[in-house]
Amino acid sequence: MSEVWVCHLGLVPYRAALAFQERVREAREADLIPDVLLLLEHPPVYTRGRRSDPSELPFDAAWYAERGIEIVDVDRGGKVTYHGPGQLVGYPIAHVTDVVGHVRAMERAMIAAFAQEGLAARSRTQDGPDYTGVWIQDRKIASIGIHVRRGIATHGFAVNVDNDLEPFTWVVPCGLTLPMTSLAAESGRAGTLRCFRKRMAHAWATQAGARQRLVTPAALERALARRAAQAAEARG
Repeated sequence: MSEVWVCHLGLVPYRAALAFQERVREAREADLIPDVLLLLEHPPVYTRGRRSDPSELPFDAAWYAERGIEIVDVDRGGKVTYHGPGQLVGYPIAHVTDVVGHVRAMERAMIAAFAQEGLAARSRTQDGPDYTGVWIQDRKIASIGIHVRRGIATHGFAVNVDNDLEPFTWVVPCGLTLPMTSLAAESGRAGTLRCFRKRMAHAWATQAGARQRLVTPAALERALARRAAQAAEARG
């Protein structure tokens, strides 16, 4: 059975996480490491995917900045979404041959993790690509957006666990006028992120058909350093 490395990074600024993803992607492309699942949180940020429309952020950047939220344009699919503390973000840096299948696997993993919390979540594949993600009734609880280059996927999923939902009301999340929800709101239980993070890691490894191996950030950094050394040697 193959391995998937699971690395908990804690709270990481979005741009720093974006750069780190690229380093991991390069090492995965070079087959120096197996597939990796990065699990983390971000300080408040709106990210705009490739399909975003300016109308999805109805206020100007200064208005959002006054509320401590930056705006970052990214190369993932999808539209505008929000990340903030208490939301579990997962970046599976993985070799993929079926992009749609990769997205569906993330949905199934999240649905399985919610089931362990006693919540009946679902996907809405029949409603089209704008409804990608995971829902509880008509409330969206998790979003997905990915980018694939040279067969390696980056970006991934964001699950509202115990985060502030108000910033979603200041944008048009995922291009839809819809109610957002969270694990805390649906279950009435706060402080569940650590437990849910473990559930998601196990559920993703199960969907990937791989054995989960917890890897520290330091161990992952050492693997990335090998990639950097290899690249320097190739340049002569």
